[in-house]
Amino acid sequence: MREALLTISGSKAKATSGIGLETGRVRSAVIGAFLAGALVLLGGCSSDDELPYQERPVEQIYNKAMDYVADGSYQKAAQEFDEVERQHPYSIWARRATLMSAYSHYKVNEYDDAIVTAQRYIALHPGSKDVAYAYYLVALCYYEQISDVGRDQKMTEDALASLTALIQRFPQSEYARDARLKLDLTLDHLAGKEMEVGRYYLKKRDYIAAINRFRIVVEHYQSTTHVPEALHRLVEAYLSLGVKPEAQTAAAVLGYNYPGSDWYQDSYALLAGQGLKPEENKGSWISRAWHTVF
Repeated sequence: MREALLTISGSKAKATSGIGLETGRVRSAVIGAFLAGALVLLGGCSSDDELPYQERPVEQIYNKAMDYVADGSYQKAAQEFDEVERQHPYSIWARRATLMSAYSHYKVNEYDDAIVTAQRYIALHPGSKDVAYAYYLVALCYYEQISDVGRDQKMTEDALASLTALIQRFPQSEYARDARLKLDLTLDHLAGKEMEVGRYYLKKRDYIAAINRFRIVVEHYQSTTHVPEALHRLVEAYLSLGVKPEAQTAAAVLGYNYPGSDWYQDSYALLAGQGLKPEENKGSWISRAWHTVF
């Protein structure tokens, strides 16, 4: 799902005059000193893309940012939301601006900026009712950078970790359902990577290395679509090594769980060609791994 579910509490409403300004209990002198210090710090790390500092009311900045969002000008929106934080760090709009900035970066595929901003929101506001959305944004950013199985899978692993964290922390949230779907696809992708490497080793007749890859699929990715093939490839590899009991066990587990699959038919034919039949060895790692889950 390319479009993030934007349901941040109150984020669609524009700021109204006076809302979010510092309370009268905080002395203006203290606020001025804080902002002056913050500006010095920010000035040291400014970039050419950063807006020049021009002091403005918080509602004016926030409303302008929301206008940019409405127009689809997300890069400009992100700059304005960041300006809310910079000029009015204690306003109620600063917290919303942080999350809206992350969303705006995400919309223009500025994933690194979106992740950093969303993670800052999580660190600063762990008890916020919108923190689940921040976790969701982080997961989306990693998920949408998943590359094909022929490349490094660091992003896939990060997506897996982020999706898992979201589901565990907020299982009843509106984002958890989509996260579970994406989690299944992410696991399938990781299993596909192991299968690709395993097939490569099998073709090179490096059977031990191939077995190690197929074993990862059987032990860690049993909910994926790659398991039937992984079991069949184990039959091939073990028969090539002459380890017949393991080959028979792999075929037996394959036949029991996927009796109508083409992979089982192929495995059965391989065993029959050597006068063997599927037969489970209860002491096999294959049998133990399968019964551990089921």
